[in-house]
Amino acid sequence: MIPFLSSTYSRAVRIINDVAIQRAAALSALVLILSVFPAPANDEPIIVAFGDSLSAGFGLDEADAFPVRLEAALRADGIAATVINSGVSGDTTAGGRARLDWSLPEKVDLVIVELGSNDGLRGIDPAETEANLDAILRALGQHSIPVLFTGMLAPPNLGREYADSFNALFPRLAARHSVTFYPFFLEDVAAERALNQPDGIHPNAAGVDRIVAGLLPYVRRALSANGAG
Repeated sequence: MIPFLSSTYSRAVRIINDVAIQRAAALSALVLILSVFPAPANDEPIIVAFGDSLSAGFGLDEADAFPVRLEAALRADGIAATVINSGVSGDTTAGGRARLDWSLPEKVDLVIVELGSNDGLRGIDPAETEANLDAILRALGQHSIPVLFTGMLAPPNLGREYADSFNALFPRLAARHSVTFYPFFLEDVAAERALNQPDGIHPNAAGVDRIVAGLLPYVRRALSANGAG
């Protein structure tokens, strides 16, 4: 077990409880953002980053949040996409499932589903996590909304049995729903001190840029499959 990763996750439940205090305010802000967000040109792809604090940009300046950095990277790559921040700090898969219907704009070309980290940190039964994510992916599929589904890995301090069950549910769901799949949202960022904030949980600005670099080809692929971008 990586010492840094172990000590980091041993503090995670306390951190999440602190973050959860901000959740109600974040939900209200999200409703406001979605209600006043200007409609982009019809030919510009609209992407929704639907997740938790990793998508919301917890602890970062707004300019360094994942949706903002992803939009900048896409535009630099010649894709004039708009990326909407629909991340809520402290959200679990149950929370995401409950708010899905009102978290998406009328027009959307791709939803990046990034949920599950808080389920793992809280030790929620993987079967419950899978059921919630399955419902989210099924709902998006019923509305023919393309999805980029990102996986998560369980905290190492919860044991091998839990980790095996938790880690396996993400690729299984991706195959079941035939969605574009990125195996680990924090690839090359988790446990890297230089890429994380002092809490050891949330990426710093450099960490977000690393995440964006890893995800960018998958975003392009998902948009191309939908005829966007």
